[in-house]
Amino acid sequence: MRRSFTFLLRPTRHQEIALAACLEDHRQLYNAALEHRRTAYRKAGVSVRYGEQSGELKHIRADDPGGQGRWSFSSQQATLRRLERAYAAFFTRVRQGRTPGFPRFKGRGRFDTVIWPRDGDGCRWDSQPEHPTAVFVRLQGIGQVRVHRHRRVLGTVKTISVKREGNRWYVVLSCDDVPGRALPATGAVAGIDMGVASLATTSDGVHVDNRRHLAASAERLAAAQRDLARKERGSKRRGKAVARVAALHATVRRQRLDGAHKAALALVRAYDVIVHEDLRIAGMTRSASGTIEAPGTNVAQKSGLNRSILDAGWGVLLTILSYKAESAGREVIAVDPRDTSRTCARCGHCAADNRLTQAEFRCRACGHAAHADVNAATNILRAGLALRDAAQAA
Repeated sequence: MRRSFTFLLRPTRHQEIALAACLEDHRQLYNAALEHRRTAYRKAGVSVRYGEQSGELKHIRADDPGGQGRWSFSSQQATLRRLERAYAAFFTRVRQGRTPGFPRFKGRGRFDTVIWPRDGDGCRWDSQPEHPTAVFVRLQGIGQVRVHRHRRVLGTVKTISVKREGNRWYVVLSCDDVPGRALPATGAVAGIDMGVASLATTSDGVHVDNRRHLAASAERLAAAQRDLARKERGSKRRGKAVARVAALHATVRRQRLDGAHKAALALVRAYDVIVHEDLRIAGMTRSASGTIEAPGTNVAQKSGLNRSILDAGWGVLLTILSYKAESAGREVIAVDPRDTSRTCARCGHCAADNRLTQAEFRCRACGHAAHADVNAATNILRAGLALRDAAQAA
Protein backbone atom coordinates (compact mmCIF):
# COMPACT_ATOMS: atom_id res chain seq x y z
CA MET A 1 0.00 0.00 0.00
CA ARG A 2 1.02 3.63 -0.43
CA ARG A 3 1.68 5.77 2.64
CA SER A 4 3.15 9.18 3.43
CA PHE A 5 5.66 10.00 6.16
CA THR A 6 6.05 13.59 7.39
CA PHE A 7 9.18 14.80 9.18
CA LEU A 8 10.30 18.16 10.53
CA LEU A 9 13.22 19.77 8.71
CA ARG A 10 16.09 21.44 10.57
CA PRO A 11 17.49 23.83 7.94
CA THR A 12 20.31 26.26 8.62
CA ARG A 13 19.60 29.96 8.16
CA HIS A 14 21.07 29.94 4.64
CA GLN A 15 19.07 26.81 3.75
CA GLU A 16 15.89 28.40 5.09
CA ILE A 17 16.47 31.41 2.81
CA ALA A 18 17.07 29.05 -0.13
CA LEU A 19 13.89 27.08 0.67
CA ALA A 20 11.87 30.30 0.74
CA ALA A 21 13.39 31.36 -2.60
CA CYS A 22 12.58 27.94 -4.10
CA LEU A 23 8.96 28.24 -2.97
CA GLU A 24 8.70 31.79 -4.31
CA ASP A 25 10.14 30.88 -7.74
CA HIS A 26 7.74 27.96 -8.08
CA ARG A 27 4.86 30.25 -7.11
CA GLN A 28 5.90 32.73 -9.79
CA LEU A 29 6.16 29.90 -12.32
CA TYR A 30 2.63 28.77 -11.46
CA ASN A 31 1.26 32.30 -11.80
CA ALA A 32 3.11 32.91 -15.08
CA ALA A 33 1.76 29.65 -16.52
CA LEU A 34 -1.77 30.59 -15.45
CA GLU A 35 -1.42 34.05 -17.04
CA HIS A 36 -0.14 32.40 -20.23
CA ARG A 37 -3.23 30.20 -20.42
CA ARG A 38 -5.63 33.03 -19.67
CA THR A 39 -4.07 35.41 -22.21
CA ALA A 40 -3.89 32.79 -24.97
CA TYR A 41 -7.56 31.92 -24.58
CA ARG A 42 -8.76 35.51 -24.19
CA LYS A 43 -6.87 36.91 -27.21
CA ALA A 44 -6.73 33.95 -29.58
CA GLY A 45 -9.23 31.38 -28.28
CA VAL A 46 -6.38 28.90 -27.87
CA SER A 47 -6.27 26.41 -25.00
CA VAL A 48 -2.71 25.90 -23.74
CA ARG A 49 -1.98 22.53 -22.15
CA TYR A 50 0.68 21.12 -19.86
CA GLY A 51 2.76 19.61 -22.69
CA GLU A 52 3.30 22.98 -24.38
CA GLN A 53 4.21 24.76 -21.18
CA SER A 54 6.55 21.97 -20.11
CA GLY A 55 8.30 22.25 -23.47
CA GLU A 56 8.92 25.95 -22.87
CA LEU A 57 10.54 25.33 -19.49
CA LYS A 58 14.01 24.83 -20.95
CA HIS A 59 13.92 28.28 -22.57
CA ILE A 60 12.72 29.86 -19.31
CA ARG A 61 15.54 28.18 -17.40
CA ALA A 62 18.14 29.21 -19.98
CA ASP A 63 17.02 32.86 -19.82
CA ASP A 64 17.07 32.90 -15.98
CA PRO A 65 19.97 30.68 -14.82
CA GLY A 66 20.23 32.39 -11.41
CA GLY A 67 16.48 32.16 -10.79
CA GLN A 68 14.32 29.45 -12.35
CA GLY A 69 17.39 27.68 -13.75
CA ARG A 70 18.79 26.75 -10.35
CA TRP A 71 15.90 24.49 -9.34
CA SER A 72 15.03 20.95 -10.35
CA PHE A 73 13.42 20.66 -13.78
CA SER A 74 11.19 17.85 -12.48
CA SER A 75 9.91 19.93 -9.56
CA GLN A 76 8.96 22.71 -11.99
CA GLN A 77 7.13 20.19 -14.16
CA ALA A 78 5.24 19.07 -11.04
CA THR A 79 4.18 22.69 -10.45
CA LEU A 80 2.86 22.90 -14.03
CA ARG A 81 0.99 19.60 -13.51
CA ARG A 82 -0.57 21.16 -10.41
CA LEU A 83 -2.00 23.90 -12.62
CA GLU A 84 -3.19 21.28 -15.12
CA ARG A 85 -5.05 19.47 -12.34
CA ALA A 86 -6.63 22.75 -11.22
CA TYR A 87 -7.98 23.27 -14.75
CA ALA A 88 -9.20 19.68 -14.96
CA ALA A 89 -11.05 20.09 -11.65
CA PHE A 90 -12.57 23.36 -12.91
CA PHE A 91 -13.98 21.72 -16.04
CA THR A 92 -15.25 18.76 -14.00
CA ARG A 93 -17.21 21.13 -11.76
CA VAL A 94 -18.61 22.91 -14.82
CA ARG A 95 -19.84 19.62 -16.30
CA GLN A 96 -21.43 18.63 -12.99
CA GLY A 97 -23.25 21.95 -12.67
CA ARG A 98 -21.42 22.92 -9.47
CA THR A 99 -19.86 26.30 -8.65
CA PRO A 100 -16.96 26.38 -11.15
CA GLY A 101 -14.22 28.12 -9.14
CA PHE A 102 -11.82 29.13 -11.92
CA PRO A 103 -8.09 28.64 -11.04
CA ARG A 104 -6.71 31.71 -9.29
CA PHE A 105 -3.30 33.30 -8.98
CA LYS A 106 -1.39 32.24 -5.88
CA GLY A 107 -0.49 34.94 -3.37
CA ARG A 108 2.56 34.64 -1.12
CA GLY A 109 0.57 32.87 1.57
CA ARG A 110 -1.29 30.58 -0.83
CA PHE A 111 1.54 28.46 -2.21
CA ASP A 112 3.33 26.38 0.40
CA THR A 113 4.48 23.12 -1.23
CA VAL A 114 7.08 22.06 -3.80
CA ILE A 115 7.08 18.48 -5.11
CA TRP A 116 9.93 16.42 -6.53
CA PRO A 117 8.19 13.58 -8.46
CA ARG A 118 10.94 10.97 -8.16
CA ASP A 119 13.56 10.25 -5.53
CA GLY A 120 16.96 10.75 -7.19
CA ASP A 121 15.79 13.35 -9.70
CA GLY A 122 16.72 16.70 -8.19
CA CYS A 123 16.34 15.28 -4.68
CA ARG A 124 17.68 12.40 -2.63
CA TRP A 125 16.38 10.96 0.62
CA ASP A 126 18.92 9.99 3.31
CA SER A 127 21.92 11.09 1.29
CA GLN A 128 24.42 10.10 4.03
CA PRO A 129 23.56 6.55 5.12
CA GLU A 130 27.05 6.19 6.66
CA HIS A 131 25.84 8.44 9.50
CA PRO A 132 23.01 6.49 11.20
CA THR A 133 22.24 9.28 13.69
CA ALA A 134 22.04 12.04 11.06
CA VAL A 135 19.38 11.83 8.37
CA PHE A 136 19.37 14.29 5.49
CA VAL A 137 17.43 15.08 2.38
CA ARG A 138 19.40 16.55 -0.52
CA LEU A 139 17.53 19.13 -2.61
CA GLN A 140 18.88 20.69 -5.78
CA GLY A 141 19.81 24.34 -5.24
CA ILE A 142 19.45 24.03 -1.46
CA GLY A 143 21.86 21.32 -0.33
CA GLN A 144 21.69 18.69 2.40
CA VAL A 145 18.98 19.59 4.88
CA ARG A 146 18.91 17.87 8.23
CA VAL A 147 15.73 15.90 9.01
CA HIS A 148 14.25 15.14 12.41
CA ARG A 149 13.26 11.55 11.68
CA HIS A 150 11.09 10.43 14.59
CA ARG A 151 10.13 7.06 13.10
CA ARG A 152 11.38 4.55 10.56
CA VAL A 153 10.47 5.00 6.90
CA LEU A 154 8.84 1.90 5.42
CA GLY A 155 8.54 0.90 1.77
CA THR A 156 10.20 2.60 -1.20
CA VAL A 157 10.39 6.38 -1.37
CA LYS A 158 8.76 7.54 -4.61
CA THR A 159 8.11 11.29 -4.32
CA ILE A 160 9.47 13.95 -1.98
CA SER A 161 7.66 17.16 -1.05
CA VAL A 162 8.75 20.13 1.02
CA LYS A 163 6.01 22.06 2.81
CA ARG A 164 6.06 25.28 4.80
CA GLU A 165 3.69 25.72 7.75
CA GLY A 166 4.19 29.08 9.44
CA ASN A 167 7.87 29.25 10.32
CA ARG A 168 8.35 25.47 10.16
CA TRP A 169 9.45 23.35 7.23
CA TYR A 170 8.46 19.71 6.69
CA VAL A 171 9.50 17.00 4.26
CA VAL A 172 6.78 14.57 3.13
CA LEU A 173 7.83 11.20 1.71
CA SER A 174 5.29 9.29 -0.36
CA CYS A 175 6.23 5.60 -0.26
CA ASP A 176 5.09 2.55 -2.19
CA ASP A 177 5.01 -1.08 -1.01
CA VAL A 178 4.51 -0.15 2.65
CA PRO A 179 3.71 -3.40 4.47
CA GLY A 180 0.52 -3.62 6.50
CA ARG A 181 0.57 -4.45 10.19
CA ALA A 182 -2.36 -6.79 10.71
CA LEU A 183 -3.66 -6.86 14.27
CA PRO A 184 -5.01 -10.00 15.92
CA ALA A 185 -8.77 -10.49 15.59
CA THR A 186 -10.89 -9.41 18.53
CA GLY A 187 -14.28 -10.65 17.31
CA ALA A 188 -15.84 -7.31 18.30
CA VAL A 189 -17.88 -5.00 16.08
CA ALA A 190 -19.03 -1.44 16.73
CA GLY A 191 -20.99 1.41 15.26
CA ILE A 192 -19.83 4.93 16.03
CA ASP A 193 -21.95 8.05 16.19
CA MET A 194 -20.09 11.33 15.63
CA GLY A 195 -21.04 14.20 17.90
CA VAL A 196 -20.07 17.49 19.49
CA ALA A 197 -20.63 16.70 23.17
CA SER A 198 -18.51 13.56 22.62
CA LEU A 199 -16.32 13.29 19.55
CA ALA A 200 -17.55 9.73 18.98
CA THR A 201 -19.77 7.27 20.83
CA THR A 202 -19.65 3.53 20.20
CA SER A 203 -22.59 1.13 20.23
CA ASP A 204 -21.25 -0.50 23.39
CA GLY A 205 -21.31 2.80 25.29
CA VAL A 206 -17.73 4.07 25.00
CA HIS A 207 -17.48 7.87 24.68
CA VAL A 208 -14.46 9.51 23.03
CA ASP A 209 -13.85 12.94 24.54
CA ASN A 210 -14.11 16.02 22.34
CA ARG A 211 -11.21 18.18 23.53
CA ARG A 212 -12.43 21.35 21.71
CA HIS A 213 -8.93 22.55 20.93
CA LEU A 214 -10.03 25.67 19.05
CA ALA A 215 -12.37 26.73 21.86
CA ALA A 216 -9.58 26.21 24.39
CA SER A 217 -7.32 28.56 22.43
CA ALA A 218 -10.07 31.07 21.60
CA GLU A 219 -8.94 33.75 24.07
CA ARG A 220 -5.32 33.66 22.94
CA LEU A 221 -6.37 33.67 19.29
CA ALA A 222 -8.72 36.62 19.85
CA ALA A 223 -5.96 38.58 21.58
CA ALA A 224 -3.48 37.79 18.80
CA GLN A 225 -5.98 38.77 16.10
CA ARG A 226 -6.80 42.06 17.86
CA ASP A 227 -3.10 42.79 18.02
CA LEU A 228 -2.82 41.98 14.31
CA ALA A 229 -5.69 44.32 13.44
CA ARG A 230 -3.82 47.25 15.00
CA LYS A 231 -0.67 46.76 12.92
CA GLU A 232 0.06 48.76 9.77
CA ARG A 233 -0.08 46.78 6.56
CA GLY A 234 3.33 46.04 5.12
CA SER A 235 5.16 46.67 8.40
CA LYS A 236 7.55 44.24 10.08
CA ARG A 237 5.44 44.23 13.21
CA ARG A 238 2.41 43.13 11.20
CA GLY A 239 4.45 40.27 9.75
CA LYS A 240 5.36 39.13 13.26
CA ALA A 241 1.72 39.41 14.37
CA VAL A 242 0.63 37.32 11.37
CA ALA A 243 3.21 34.70 12.33
CA ARG A 244 1.85 34.58 15.90
CA VAL A 245 -1.71 34.00 14.71
CA ALA A 246 -0.53 31.33 12.27
CA ALA A 247 1.48 29.60 14.99
CA LEU A 248 -1.58 29.43 17.27
CA HIS A 249 -3.71 27.94 14.49
CA ALA A 250 -0.93 25.45 13.67
CA THR A 251 -0.83 24.37 17.32
CA VAL A 252 -4.59 23.75 17.31
CA ARG A 253 -4.25 21.75 14.10
CA ARG A 254 -1.48 19.56 15.53
CA GLN A 255 -3.45 18.98 18.74
CA ARG A 256 -6.51 17.94 16.72
CA LEU A 257 -4.43 15.58 14.57
CA ASP A 258 -2.79 14.03 17.62
CA GLY A 259 -6.17 13.42 19.27
CA ALA A 260 -7.60 11.93 16.07
CA HIS A 261 -4.65 9.55 15.69
CA LYS A 262 -5.01 8.31 19.26
CA ALA A 263 -8.79 7.89 19.01
CA ALA A 264 -8.57 6.06 15.67
CA LEU A 265 -5.84 3.76 16.92
CA ALA A 266 -7.90 2.83 19.99
CA LEU A 267 -10.92 1.99 17.80
CA VAL A 268 -8.85 -0.08 15.37
CA ARG A 269 -7.27 -2.05 18.19
CA ALA A 270 -10.62 -2.77 19.85
CA TYR A 271 -12.88 -3.74 16.92
CA ASP A 272 -12.71 -5.93 13.82
CA VAL A 273 -15.58 -4.12 12.07
CA ILE A 274 -16.26 -0.39 12.52
CA VAL A 275 -19.37 1.23 11.07
CA HIS A 276 -19.70 5.01 10.87
CA GLU A 277 -22.00 7.59 9.34
CA ASP A 278 -21.32 8.67 5.77
CA LEU A 279 -21.29 12.36 6.67
CA ARG A 280 -21.36 15.26 4.20
CA ILE A 281 -19.51 17.66 6.46
CA ALA A 282 -19.20 20.45 3.88
CA GLY A 283 -22.98 20.55 3.52
CA MET A 284 -23.58 20.26 7.26
CA THR A 285 -21.36 23.28 7.97
CA ARG A 286 -22.68 25.48 5.18
CA SER A 287 -23.64 28.99 6.33
CA ALA A 288 -27.30 29.68 7.08
CA SER A 289 -27.03 33.42 6.36
CA GLY A 290 -28.89 33.14 3.03
CA THR A 291 -29.12 36.13 0.69
CA ILE A 292 -30.43 39.69 0.86
CA GLU A 293 -33.65 38.60 -0.84
CA ALA A 294 -34.04 35.48 1.31
CA PRO A 295 -32.14 35.94 4.59
CA GLY A 296 -31.58 32.89 6.75
CA THR A 297 -32.90 32.22 10.24
CA ASN A 298 -31.06 31.27 13.44
CA VAL A 299 -27.82 32.38 11.76
CA ALA A 300 -25.86 32.89 14.99
CA GLN A 301 -26.85 29.47 16.38
CA LYS A 302 -25.98 27.73 13.12
CA SER A 303 -22.65 29.56 12.99
CA GLY A 304 -21.82 28.34 16.48
CA LEU A 305 -22.79 24.77 15.58
CA ASN A 306 -20.67 24.92 12.41
CA ARG A 307 -17.69 26.11 14.45
CA SER A 308 -18.15 23.28 16.95
CA ILE A 309 -18.40 20.64 14.21
CA LEU A 310 -15.25 21.88 12.49
CA ASP A 311 -13.43 22.13 15.82
CA ALA A 312 -14.32 18.50 16.59
CA GLY A 313 -12.60 17.36 13.38
CA TRP A 314 -14.96 14.61 12.26
CA GLY A 315 -13.45 14.46 8.79
CA VAL A 316 -9.91 14.21 10.17
CA LEU A 317 -10.86 11.34 12.48
CA LEU A 318 -12.71 9.37 9.78
CA THR A 319 -9.86 9.80 7.28
CA ILE A 320 -7.25 8.61 9.77
CA LEU A 321 -9.53 5.75 10.88
CA SER A 322 -9.86 4.60 7.27
CA TYR A 323 -6.17 4.19 6.55
CA LYS A 324 -5.30 2.81 9.98
CA ALA A 325 -8.02 0.18 9.53
CA GLU A 326 -6.68 -0.73 6.09
CA SER A 327 -3.18 -1.18 7.47
CA ALA A 328 -4.43 -3.25 10.43
CA GLY A 329 -6.69 -5.48 8.33
CA ARG A 330 -9.89 -4.12 9.85
CA GLU A 331 -13.13 -3.42 7.99
CA VAL A 332 -14.70 0.05 7.93
CA ILE A 333 -18.24 0.57 6.59
CA ALA A 334 -19.96 3.91 5.93
CA VAL A 335 -23.76 4.02 6.10
CA ASP A 336 -26.48 6.57 5.40
CA PRO A 337 -27.01 8.53 8.64
CA ARG A 338 -30.64 9.48 8.00
CA ASP A 339 -33.00 8.79 10.94
CA THR A 340 -30.36 6.92 12.95
CA SER A 341 -30.73 9.38 15.83
CA ARG A 342 -34.56 9.25 15.98
CA THR A 343 -35.13 5.52 15.43
CA CYS A 344 -35.54 3.18 18.38
CA ALA A 345 -32.80 0.54 18.41
CA ARG A 346 -35.16 -1.95 20.09
CA CYS A 347 -38.46 -1.76 18.17
CA GLY A 348 -37.59 0.37 15.11
CA HIS A 349 -40.13 3.11 15.78
CA CYS A 350 -38.99 6.36 14.12
CA ALA A 351 -40.18 9.75 15.40
CA ALA A 352 -38.56 13.12 16.04
CA ASP A 353 -39.89 13.29 19.59
CA ASN A 354 -38.17 10.02 20.54
CA ARG A 355 -35.10 12.11 21.29
CA LEU A 356 -36.06 14.18 24.30
CA THR A 357 -32.77 16.08 24.71
CA GLN A 358 -29.28 16.03 23.24
CA ALA A 359 -28.34 13.07 25.45
CA GLU A 360 -31.64 11.36 26.32
CA PHE A 361 -33.59 8.94 24.09
CA ARG A 362 -36.96 7.45 25.03
CA CYS A 363 -39.07 5.55 22.50
CA ARG A 364 -42.70 6.71 22.37
CA ALA A 365 -43.82 3.27 21.20
CA CYS A 366 -42.07 0.76 23.46
CA GLY A 367 -40.60 2.96 26.19
CA HIS A 368 -36.98 1.94 25.49
CA ALA A 369 -34.63 4.44 27.18
CA ALA A 370 -30.94 4.89 26.43
CA HIS A 371 -28.27 7.46 25.86
CA ALA A 372 -29.20 9.10 22.56
CA ASP A 373 -25.73 8.68 21.03
CA VAL A 374 -25.49 5.02 22.06
CA ASN A 375 -28.93 4.36 20.54
CA ALA A 376 -27.83 6.05 17.29
CA ALA A 377 -24.56 4.08 17.23
CA THR A 378 -26.51 0.83 17.63
CA ASN A 379 -28.68 1.74 14.63
CA ILE A 380 -25.56 2.61 12.65
CA LEU A 381 -23.98 -0.75 13.50
CA ARG A 382 -27.14 -2.64 12.49
CA ALA A 383 -27.29 -0.81 9.14
CA GLY A 384 -23.61 -1.49 8.46
CA LEU A 385 -23.87 -5.21 9.19
CA ALA A 386 -26.95 -5.43 6.93
CA LEU A 387 -24.95 -3.77 4.12
CA ARG A 388 -22.09 -6.19 4.61
CA ASP A 389 -24.38 -9.22 4.61
CA ALA A 390 -26.08 -8.00 1.44
CA ALA A 391 -22.72 -7.49 -0.28
CA GLN A 392 -21.53 -10.97 0.74
CA ALA A 393 -24.77 -12.56 -0.46
CA ALA A 394 -24.42 -10.85 -3.86
